[in-house]
Order: sequence, then C-alpha cells, then structure tokens
Amino acid sequence: MLDLSGKVAIVTGASRGIGRAVAVELAARGAQVIAAARGDHSESTVAAIQSAGGRAVAVSVDVTDRASVDAMMSGALEQYGRIDILVNNAGITRDQLLLRMKSEDWDQVIATNLTAAFECAQAVIKPMMKQRSGRIISISSVVGQTGNAGQANYAASKAGLIGFSKALAREVASRSITVNVVAPGLIDTDMTRAITDKAQVDWAAQIPLGRLGAADEVAAAVCFLASDEASYITGQVLAVNGGMYM
Repeated sequence: MLDLSGKVAIVTGASRGIGRAVAVELAARGAQVIAAARGDHSESTVAAIQSAGGRAVAVSVDVTDRASVDAMMSGALEQYGRIDILVNNAGITRDQLLLRMKSEDWDQVIATNLTAAFECAQAVIKPMMKQRSGRIISISSVVGQTGNAGQANYAASKAGLIGFSKALAREVASRSITVNVVAPGLIDTDMTRAITDKAQVDWAAQIPLGRLGAADEVAAAVCFLASDEASYITGQVLAVNGGMYM
C-alpha cells in the first residue's frame, strides 16, 4: 500500500464524486487532507474520513476567487508548515451546442475548471519550491482528449489542463516537483447516475471493459502519482477510462 504518512494534501471539489473519493483515499494512505469546497459542502467528506480513523479538515473556498484560494493556502501553511500535494479537481459543466452557448456559460466553465487550477498551482508553487518537493495533480477528462458535441467549453477547459500541466512540469522539475494529469472516462458518480438507464448502457457499449469506472479507481491513480513511487513521472496524462480512448 502506498504510504503518504506525513504528507499534507489539498483536494479541491472534495464534497462529492471523484473529489470525495480522492480525499478519502489520500487520508486512508496516511495523508493529512484539506478537503476544499464551497460553503460547508466538504464536511461530510471529512466526517467520513475521521470516522475511518483518518485526518482531515474542511475548508470553505471559492476556487474562482484568488483571495479565497490564497487564504486557503496560507491557512494550510500556518497550520501544517508545508503543502505536499495539490489535487485540482473542482469542476462544473454547462453543456450546450456552441451555436446556443451563452458567453457566461463558457466563462464560468473556463474559470472553474482551468483558471482555478492556475490560481491554486501558482499559490502553492512557492512553498513547494522552498521544500524542493511537491505533487500537483489535475483531474482532466476523456472529453479533453476526444472532444464531445455540446461540451466545447468543458472540452476546452479539460484539454487546457493537459497543456498547462505539461508546461508547468517543465518549469518546476528542477525542484523535484512533479506535475501530472489524471483523465477519467465515464465514472459512476451522481452526475452519471442522473442519466437514463438506456444512456448508461449505450455509453458502456463504447468502453472496451464494458462498464463505467468507479470513483475509487480514479482516486487510486491520483494516490499513485502523489506517492514517492511516482517520483520519476512528470508531465504525463494517466487515462482511467476502461479503454474508451487509447
């Protein structure tokens, strides 16, 4: 089992779905987790971690507000003295065909899914450089690799995370900081459960492994990239998609 004892990890969008699974798994492997989400939405994640014997605190943050991001980072440094792992997971969708897409729907998705990752990474990179160690992992999507009709804004944001991460990986490699991406495919979350059974069957038919993935499977990939075992991996995209895109 990968050991993350002594590591301090920030997970954005930790209230549900993949973010919650990542926070729970990091804590299970020994990390002190800062579960970040809007309002008090991450408190249930923290309660689940603590009930299992893990260490976690809930932090209210708006990742689209730089002052809120800076306050989260400075609070973490004040309390723990270091930040070892940043998982950029916060994300939204505002799906619509481009012909009908409103500018605000484009702006909100880019701000939450891509610009927020830039803000969080920029806020954490200085302490990581002083430590001469760190892991930055961003959650992209198979849609960022393949595109998808009705999701031009989402696909652009998720593809942007890949380019951003590769560029940053080159900038900070000399300080032993790695920057990687996990690109999930169709994962069984609240979002996918809301679609019809027929649509789920149709989607599964496109996946060589024949099923939707589990959030825990994405979390396992994140934990690997966060571990010492992945110290020679940077600038990479780890696809967790059941073979949907190869």
